[in-house]
Amino acid sequence: MLNFMHKADVALKIHDSIFLLSAEEDGRTDAMKSILLLSGMLVETAFLFDNPEDALEASFDHLSGLLSCDPFEGPVRRVAMPPATVLDFDTEQGRALAREVFEDWLDCGYEFHETMMFLIQQHFVRWEQYGQARTESLRLLIECTYRAMAYELAAQELCDAVIERKIGLDGWSIGDGIAGVAGLSGRKLALSHEGRDQCCWFQGAQLPDFLDQTAYVMTQEAVRLGLNSSTDWRFGLPANDVPANPPYDLIKGIEGICAGFFNAIEMNDYGDQAVSCAKAAGRLLAVAAGGEKPQMEPAIAKPLAMAALTESYKSMCVDDIAAYI
Repeated sequence: MLNFMHKADVALKIHDSIFLLSAEEDGRTDAMKSILLLSGMLVETAFLFDNPEDALEASFDHLSGLLSCDPFEGPVRRVAMPPATVLDFDTEQGRALAREVFEDWLDCGYEFHETMMFLIQQHFVRWEQYGQARTESLRLLIECTYRAMAYELAAQELCDAVIERKIGLDGWSIGDGIAGVAGLSGRKLALSHEGRDQCCWFQGAQLPDFLDQTAYVMTQEAVRLGLNSSTDWRFGLPANDVPANPPYDLIKGIEGICAGFFNAIEMNDYGDQAVSCAKAAGRLLAVAAGGEKPQMEPAIAKPLAMAALTESYKSMCVDDIAAYI
């Protein structure tokens, strides 16, 4: 067990880290960023227990008691939530912060959980003094935490499905699996905004923000799991004036499996699905091209994934634009 003073030091470390990561240039705090960091820490904490989903549910019940309120009821407007790519990035930062602190708490996950509950309570009560109702803060925390947990579970399930069903039973190579999942991510991303991204992309050289951010989700997931973070991700990608050439057959082969899983967990938003597929592609990349003796050379695997994601996205956008000409 940690003594009281040590626990206070660790709690202060968490508080200071969240404050620094959420600080804006004008000195104010980005409350949504703080909520996302806390959400990521809650997700990582939930994995300390045998049933993470039950652990989260119990955590939110406990928080309701500490705050003497229920979460805000009614639908959460889409504009109130950050984009899926931002949610993933910030909650992953929170998860990394939790892992740093775990080293001092490995003897008792329950103590760490209790400290997290106390810190969240203090944040929400303080924000309420500045006009952010604790009921709304609690509802946003719940929504962001469950979405972050869904990304994690979806990425793992999709990886397992590709390895067991497509590679193990249907004879796909690991490269086929990477290209199929990455390509499906690009397709889902285009569907998330109906293929109407910045049309100037097709007249210039800049990648659209939507695509760049989703590609970052994939690359960072691979790097977190041990893939070398060199700069050869886009080596050999076709120029923008070349017709799109997505891996249609591979995408079709994996889409049914993914659709069944997304329906099972009620993940209906295309942006959420795109991020989940990007994370799954990153994990497959780490499996295929990581370690001292990779199954695929990283210089081949990384551009393969990036090309599948980019070409699939580009194809959907070009088809949508062509429909309006």
